[in-house]
Amino acid sequence: MKTITIKTPLGMANITGNKLGVSEISIVDSGEITAEIPAELLEAAAQLRDYFDGKRTSFTFKINPKGTAFQQKVWLKLLEIPFGTTISYLELSKKIGDVKAIRAVAAANGKNPLWIVVPCHRVIGSNGSLTGYAGGLWRKKWLLEHENPSEQQSLF
Repeated sequence: MKTITIKTPLGMANITGNKLGVSEISIVDSGEITAEIPAELLEAAAQLRDYFDGKRTSFTFKINPKGTAFQQKVWLKLLEIPFGTTISYLELSKKIGDVKAIRAVAAANGKNPLWIVVPCHRVIGSNGSLTGYAGGLWRKKWLLEHENPSEQQSLF
C-alpha cells in the first residue's frame, strides 16, 4: 500500500491504495504534500483535483474499499446518488431493502473509507438537515454547495 497527501480546498487529503485500487481517501487538517505521486495513485489525485476545480462530476479510477458485506452494500448504493442531489438516510435504507436498518445504514455511511468518491456527503436527514459527517458538517455543507451551487439572481 502506498499513501500520498494532496491539498484540497477542505484540507489535506490522504489517498491510500495499490495496483488493486484506492482503498482509502480521508481528509485531515494538516499534512505535508507528497511531491512525487506513485503511478498507482496518480489518476485518483488527478481526478480529485478535477472535482475540486469543477471539471468532474464522477470518478473512474479503480476503488478497493475494505468493509463488511453490509457496508459494501451501502457504499455501492451511495455510488448511485447522482452528482448535485441528496437523499435521506430513510431513502437510502429503502434502497438497501430494509427500512428498519436505518441506524445500520447510517453507521455504514459513517464508516465510508472513500471520502467524496463514495458520496456519503449526499445523505441528509429526512427533514433536510445536514446530519452527521465524519469530516465535519462545514465540509459537508461546502461539498453540497460545490456540487449544486445556487445561481445568483440577476438584479437587472
